[in-house]
Amino acid sequence: MTGLATPRTSSLRRSTSESTVELELDLDGTGRSHIDTTVPFFDHMLTAFAKHSLTDLTIRASGDTEIDAHHTVEDVSIVLGQAIREALGDKSGISRYGDALVPLDEALAQAVVDISGRPYLVHSGEPLGFEHHLIGGHFTGSLVRHTFEAITFHAGLTVHVTVLAGRDPHHIAEAEYKAFARAFRQAKALDPEVRGVPSTKGAL
Repeated sequence: MTGLATPRTSSLRRSTSESTVELELDLDGTGRSHIDTTVPFFDHMLTAFAKHSLTDLTIRASGDTEIDAHHTVEDVSIVLGQAIREALGDKSGISRYGDALVPLDEALAQAVVDISGRPYLVHSGEPLGFEHHLIGGHFTGSLVRHTFEAITFHAGLTVHVTVLAGRDPHHIAEAEYKAFARAFRQAKALDPEVRGVPSTKGAL
């Protein structure tokens, strides 16, 4: 199998006037995580992402959450995307594509991931008004899309996330994150039948 000799890990730090983020990532982990972004619901979602994508993830972040959680959530997502891109290396031996359907009670979400090197997000199906709902009293529903936008752009992924059913905003958001995690798990996996980079172009 290609790619085993080089650890697929990354360690990054990003500091701005709005937030400070320190992140460590191992794509070939077991789903262990230690997450502290000071935004509790986001911590919950990132813990789910790590668990269901089998990515070891440590994040320490702080920011101007007294103004809004937006800056911290967006900046953590930017760094997570950058770390994924760095850890993937030349993408030799990866499966490249992943697809997952994840239910959570009445909610159902689908995610499709292509580690393409071409950032593109299609995100649809969230019910009207979802973006205005405060989940846990502090995490605006609109931040779900912002998370996927930042990760997709900075990791170089093509991602489609579709909400197929749902009523409870917490359930909808969690189903989306878990579906993305499961699809990413498939896409990043090393495939013993793949030789080199899985693209006719020879690069991703």
